[in-house]
Amino acid sequence: MSWNPFSRHTAPKKSVISRTEERELVKEIKKLDQHGETSKKLQKDAKRWVEANNAVAGSEHKITQDLLSCQLCQSEPEFYKQIEEWNKTVEKQAQSTRELNGTVQKTVIEPVKKLNGVYPSIDTAIKKREQSLQEYMKSQAKLEKYQERERTGQNIVKLETSKKSLIAAKEDFTSQNNALKEDIPKFIDMRTEYIQPSLESLIKSQVALNAESVRLYTELSEHMGSKEDNSIQQTLTEIKALSITVD
Repeated sequence: MSWNPFSRHTAPKKSVISRTEERELVKEIKKLDQHGETSKKLQKDAKRWVEANNAVAGSEHKITQDLLSCQLCQSEPEFYKQIEEWNKTVEKQAQSTRELNGTVQKTVIEPVKKLNGVYPSIDTAIKKREQSLQEYMKSQAKLEKYQERERTGQNIVKLETSKKSLIAAKEDFTSQNNALKEDIPKFIDMRTEYIQPSLESLIKSQVALNAESVRLYTELSEHMGSKEDNSIQQTLTEIKALSITVD
């Protein structure tokens, strides 16, 4: 819809629509176009978000799997047990992530996709309105042409026919023009009302996921235990003192 439906107008002797009215409708169409682009980006970004969530969950799971299969874990039962607990936590977290992704799909991607499916029909209505305007302008010009001609019997008949055609063209254009003037602003306002509940649901799901993540990893931390900073530093010093680590 990123085009000016009035850019190709060739003005007749008498304007069939005011420039102010033209500018107002163009303004609404541009606003609609911007909203359409935003909706498309929202749908794409939500899909990327789901993919990113899956990638993060998959990456952490790969770390725990690699550790579980390494020789160090195999030879250290206590360490193996800790990594096993971590792996269980990762799998629980992955399940929560899948639930969040399902929420994103149902509350954002699918509704926005349906919304984006409406824009082509609006675009069609705008183009039909443009065609109707062109027909209205041609009918106006044709009437003016016969009004200037000599009033012969044949020209009078053509003049009357032109008047009827102009009335029909005007009625058709007025109907389509009024519909767009009323419906485009309404659609833009309703679009916000349509999307807002989806975003609220998504945010609540995010809160639930993060709360669950805190709970899971807090329990994991307590289960695994943690060394004091000085103990960790002492171990690091001992590692550096090994002959194979000396520069």
